[in-house]
Amino acid sequence: MDRRAFLKKAGLATTTAAAATTLAAPALSQGKMELKMVTTWPKNFPGLGTGAQRVADRITAMTDGRITVKLFAAGELVPPFESFDAVSTGTADMYHAAEYYWQGKHKAFNFFTAVPMGLTAVELDAWIHHLGGQELWDELSAGFNIKPLLAGNTGVQMGGWFNKEINSLEDLKGLKMRIPGLGGEVLRQLGATAIALPGGEIFPSLQSGAIDATEWVGPWNDLAFGFYKVTKFYYYPGFHEPGSGLCTGVNKGVWDKLSDPDKEIFMAAAAAENNVMYSEFMANNGTALDTLINTHGVTLKKFPDEVFDAIGKTAEEVVAAAADDDIGKRVYDSYAKARKDVGGWGKIAEQSYTTNRDRVLG
Repeated sequence: MDRRAFLKKAGLATTTAAAATTLAAPALSQGKMELKMVTTWPKNFPGLGTGAQRVADRITAMTDGRITVKLFAAGELVPPFESFDAVSTGTADMYHAAEYYWQGKHKAFNFFTAVPMGLTAVELDAWIHHLGGQELWDELSAGFNIKPLLAGNTGVQMGGWFNKEINSLEDLKGLKMRIPGLGGEVLRQLGATAIALPGGEIFPSLQSGAIDATEWVGPWNDLAFGFYKVTKFYYYPGFHEPGSGLCTGVNKGVWDKLSDPDKEIFMAAAAAENNVMYSEFMANNGTALDTLINTHGVTLKKFPDEVFDAIGKTAEEVVAAAADDDIGKRVYDSYAKARKDVGGWGKIAEQSYTTNRDRVLG
């Protein structure tokens, strides 16, 4: 999408959304505000669905019920992939989702969830909060009448579940894999077919043979979805989502009506979930992986270097190509600089420490 087309679309979206917001304003009763939050997650799904609920509950509790947020899981109010449009136009007031689901609106949204060979969870936090990421995100989202807040992270994800072993690049050709975002484009360029599916549709698609492979999140969530019942090959490392940030998007009309103290409450609720969710995934993934391997007979396999190297090289080209207009280029340049600067320190600090800790302690 070129810059002129983006600005035209953004202007249209803003005009339409502003009108819709007027028609579908949040419910007000005796000074109270009732907001509808839609999500892309199954109801009460561990980590993702429960994390969205925690955001809603925190806002409600922190305002002593003056602002009540009611959560609607995927499909309860709108289909999961229509959450963005629902909030943009005012049909709903908030969403909790992964921003790369909206890459059809603008490719730059990918950077605010994860891009292949991109930032880890702590690196993403650094970029968003301290290195200009939030300002660029605000600018991009404002064109669609949305205020975005970082509100969750799954950490580095697994490479996925496959119904056959991946021993060479040839094994990727013709493979039908559920994988969204720019990671899907990487696999397309290597000969696979990438398919975007919401979480609730993955298992039946894998079971029916509509897809041959899938990525989702990691051991904790993957165990809950029961992928081990269909396929036993579980690959690592995940190249596509090294630290998947999740977003609470607020209708801009709703956001602008909030008082400054209430805006601080929303930001604090989102920031709290960003930390709690990441730590929750870290706490549960190890035990879940042990269960998958030792109870359910899953075979854990590492991508061959030949495959991962080709993925990495292709990923750099795909990610750079996502910067196809002014805002996209500025997002990409800022993101790439953060990866270099923060990643360089991480290599000296945390990566060096954990490598040596494992060498000494095993």
